[in-house]
Amino acid sequence: MKTKYLIVGNSTAAINAAEAIREEDKKGRIMLVSDEQYHTYSRPLITYYLGNKVEEDNILYRPLSFYDDLNIRTFFGRTVIRLDPDKKQVTLDDQTKLQFEKLLLATGGTPFLPLIPGRELHGVFTFTTLEDAYRVKKFINDHQVKKAVVIGGGLIGLKLTDALLALNIQVTIVELADRILSATFDKKASGIIEKALNMIGCSMMTGNTVEKIIADREGRVESVILKDNTRIDCNLVFMAIGVLPRIDLLKGTGIKFNRGILVNEYLQTSIPDIYAAGDVVETYDLLANAYRPLAILPNASLQGKIAGFNMAGIRKNYPGGLAMNSIELAGIPTISVGLTDPSILTDDTRKRGIEVLQEYQEENFVYKKVVLEKNKIIGAIFINKIDRAGIYTGLIKDKVDITPFKDYLLRDDFGLLSLPKEYRKHMVTSQGIEV
Repeated sequence: MKTKYLIVGNSTAAINAAEAIREEDKKGRIMLVSDEQYHTYSRPLITYYLGNKVEEDNILYRPLSFYDDLNIRTFFGRTVIRLDPDKKQVTLDDQTKLQFEKLLLATGGTPFLPLIPGRELHGVFTFTTLEDAYRVKKFINDHQVKKAVVIGGGLIGLKLTDALLALNIQVTIVELADRILSATFDKKASGIIEKALNMIGCSMMTGNTVEKIIADREGRVESVILKDNTRIDCNLVFMAIGVLPRIDLLKGTGIKFNRGILVNEYLQTSIPDIYAAGDVVETYDLLANAYRPLAILPNASLQGKIAGFNMAGIRKNYPGGLAMNSIELAGIPTISVGLTDPSILTDDTRKRGIEVLQEYQEENFVYKKVVLEKNKIIGAIFINKIDRAGIYTGLIKDKVDITPFKDYLLRDDFGLLSLPKEYRKHMVTSQGIEV
């Protein structure tokens, strides 16, 4: 079978690419292959679905008629097992062969699984797909789960914890670092969330790791043993240590990759007519001034859109992205963006002109922090007061000198009127910036 455009993947990057293609090319044939059997859905919402905070129908972010409306032929529940760039052809697991003119690889990521004895037991899960959510829901209901261990105190682990607590399941987080959310927050921010989680019944074992998962007589999870020999009874274990770019398809293809697929500013890979977008790629980090994976939804969405335009012959550049996360934990809304913890820098922060502005109200669970480098914002954290976060993100992206309004940055009334007139106009008219 032949197609003008072939998309491998069915999440944010893939869907935005298909829409961009159709915006410019109304008739060119589009085929889409996904190893999942489902209509596209919002992956960030599957933990909310697990915790009964949203209905299943509400995790779909495109109408059921989406594929028909865009005249996309779908191959759901099928896996690409071979890619031949010379022939411009992929082979599916049922031996179907699809030939393409332009290909987008939007294969996302795959959970990292540490080699822990017992990880194959019934009751051990990862949690990145809707199928995972179905299986976990069934396991919880079938076995009346009361206690769970979450291995990993990052964003995936914390969102899972929030869902489990909503189901009245007692949770213990086991995290190797000295605190939860160590890659996203500084110590003060992590401490606020730890305190809030403790107040609603969540336990944390930091600076520790699971050495072994123990089975009961029926082969199901009974407990875990930590590095310090602590034993924790539980019925359910989650591996939530992280996600790696899914690049297994690339071996032998000549497509260059490092941790993720290497792409240029047009989202092209090293092979002509093959593009990549989303969590599977390494793209330009505006603050780090380097190429690395930035596996977050806004980046995947924009990358997919720009890749789609380029596949359709409309030349557009991807400007680069930022590390950003917005999440509500224990009822507390949080946002972090950019470099939030300058203490991790190895060079002299004084020579770089690093300055930190912050407001900390521990009793009210409020924290505002802005990190400056030579009077330009390079990072920010907001906990419980997040309504102006879009403005700060815009200032980071645009590398604005904040000297004229520096004294206003942490004030509760900081907003558009605090900014220079010309920049206010830019923020209102620019696309994709919250104001």
